[in-house]
Amino acid sequence: MNIEKFIADRISNSGIDKTNISKPIVKIGIIGISLGVSVMLLTVSIVLGFKKEISSKITGLSAEVVINSINLSSSNEPEPVLLDQSKLDQIKALPFVSHIQKTAFKNGILKTKTENEGVLLKGVDKNFDFTYLRKNLVSGRVIEFKEDEGSNDVMISKALSDKLNIQLGGKMLVYFISQHEVYDSTINQNVVLSEKRSRNYKVCGIFKTDFSDFDNQLALVDLKQIQRLNYWEKGEAGAYEIKTKDFERLEEEVEELQELLGYEYSVKSVKELYSNIFVWLDKLDINGVIIIILMILVATINMITALLILILERTNMIGLIKTLGMPNIKVRNIFLWLSLKLIGKGMLYGNLIGIGLCLIQDQFKIARLDPQTYYVEYVAITLNWWYFLILNLGTLLISLLMLLLPTLIISKLTPIKTLKFD
Repeated sequence: MNIEKFIADRISNSGIDKTNISKPIVKIGIIGISLGVSVMLLTVSIVLGFKKEISSKITGLSAEVVINSINLSSSNEPEPVLLDQSKLDQIKALPFVSHIQKTAFKNGILKTKTENEGVLLKGVDKNFDFTYLRKNLVSGRVIEFKEDEGSNDVMISKALSDKLNIQLGGKMLVYFISQHEVYDSTINQNVVLSEKRSRNYKVCGIFKTDFSDFDNQLALVDLKQIQRLNYWEKGEAGAYEIKTKDFERLEEEVEELQELLGYEYSVKSVKELYSNIFVWLDKLDINGVIIIILMILVATINMITALLILILERTNMIGLIKTLGMPNIKVRNIFLWLSLKLIGKGMLYGNLIGIGLCLIQDQFKIARLDPQTYYVEYVAITLNWWYFLILNLGTLLISLLMLLLPTLIISKLTPIKTLKFD
């Protein structure tokens, strides 16, 4: 039988919180551990959930990796790209690639009866992954593509729809400046001509992502429309977007694609294209770490205080068992077992509170946010059980190591100083 554990259990079962001094202190220690653990679990879940939600918004309307041409045309715009089938097959064969889609962008001016608004048209084809947009459709449908001619369908955001009073099924007139090279026989060389062009589109769907960078100006049209506006050949695109299976290995995947394609192509990750957003998201990790450190410090300081009170209240018992021959290390172990039991109780309550609140928020979305500021309507939650396990084990280990310090006072207590005789 472990005598230290036996004595610790007897102390605990006899009610360590029944004395006037230790009762509130021990309760505060347990509450401190509970609050610390629950706040840490909430912090990790919220940070992971927020980063996942923002990343999914960006990659849902774009992709993890974008391939462009590094060359510029005479009008200082990136040249269109056209990968042959063998290259596409090589890319598709890479284990991390899940989908490839062609896209192109074109700036335009959206004109209504009352006002004008700048708009960024994104050309997509039938291979575009509409999964994210379908989940965020407010009304209508996605673009219906035609084999031979370009579709006049356009998908716009609810922000644009409300701002310009364009309803589902309504017409949308967009003006463009198109530039292309022509041969000028008078000077015997190619020159770049700029011309005004316009297109009429019909709103087929209205989406809402709560991501203002996209919602305030982005509209989706048939890629064939962009090709004709830019005088591109059939099959050419502004970029190839590649969706990957593992977002955490993005840098390695970009390097592998760059080696495969060569350096006549620009291969960039979504983290590079939207670096300001991802830098902001990375800073959330620092905030999360600071909160976790503070919670561990608060919890351990409370437990150290509680343990010191328990030791000082039982100086007579310490002197007695030392007189009976128990060495200092075993006396210290008694209070470490006692502390372990209190920490375990606090961590149990903390896990129940923290995980319970996470599940409630994940299910019912009670805590709401301003999407204009945070890009999401509610506090997003991601439950990562491995992180929870690491947090619990780390908290337990650090707490026990910190509690070794107050037990050093036991070696200073001698039986002659602690025992009282009636």
